[in-house]
Amino acid sequence: MTATDDQTPMAELLRIMSRLRDPVGGCAWDLEQTFETIAPYTVEEAYEVADAIQRGSMTDLADELGDLLLQVVFHAQMATEAGAFNFDDVARAVNAKMIRRHPHVFGDTSVRSATEQTEAWEAIKAEERAGKGPRSAGMLDDIAIALPALTRATKLSRRAARVGFAWPTVGQVLEKLHEEVSELEAEIAAGDVAKARQELGDVLFVCANIARELDVDPEHALRETNAKFVRRFTFVEQALAAKGSSPEHSNLAEMDSLWEAAKRAERANQSDTNR
Repeated sequence: MTATDDQTPMAELLRIMSRLRDPVGGCAWDLEQTFETIAPYTVEEAYEVADAIQRGSMTDLADELGDLLLQVVFHAQMATEAGAFNFDDVARAVNAKMIRRHPHVFGDTSVRSATEQTEAWEAIKAEERAGKGPRSAGMLDDIAIALPALTRATKLSRRAARVGFAWPTVGQVLEKLHEEVSELEAEIAAGDVAKARQELGDVLFVCANIARELDVDPEHALRETNAKFVRRFTFVEQALAAKGSSPEHSNLAEMDSLWEAAKRAERANQSDTNR
């Protein structure tokens, strides 16, 4: 690094992390951490970035991106201590990858559309997988097991669909969904919880295929539904509180009636917003 480089916020962050991991005078908690113990925090911080984006808070997004960057720096510091690689190696690797995967920008290749670019990107990634040897040569090998299951299911089905292993139309996927739901119902009726769990997995996997067919992020769709559920249930709680009651002292019929009222209020609000 140059003298100027040493004064950048990034250089300062690297120094802070090195100091925290210093056996002499460092932080006891930071010194106890390993790649395995830090990994859950890395995943959590990525979700908090997504949450800030979902809420549209640029202030929180800047803060959460900093926390996520700290995770990268933490892993790089531990790798440096192990003599495996350092932060500069991480940056160089991703720089090289971006240049390699964008020959239409950094080379003389041309693409005519985003679809064509996606196909070229996947072809380059396939070459990279093949170059890693037999253990990573499979089409699905580099789809991380630690991904949220619904996200991973979508990625698995999307990768397989690129070589024609997929239902031709969304209508046929919906037919498969009905079939899987029927099988789930049968196992529930039979009282076989283990088989019902397997059938429920099949239902969710088919839903991931529907998301792929519609080009929808299933995690985003489910987050929106989660938010909708919270919003409507809060309406129910507040309506009950206004009557001096609570969900614990109510019943399904009353709460369902208030739920429908919450839906009507949302529709009315949307109608007013669209005027």
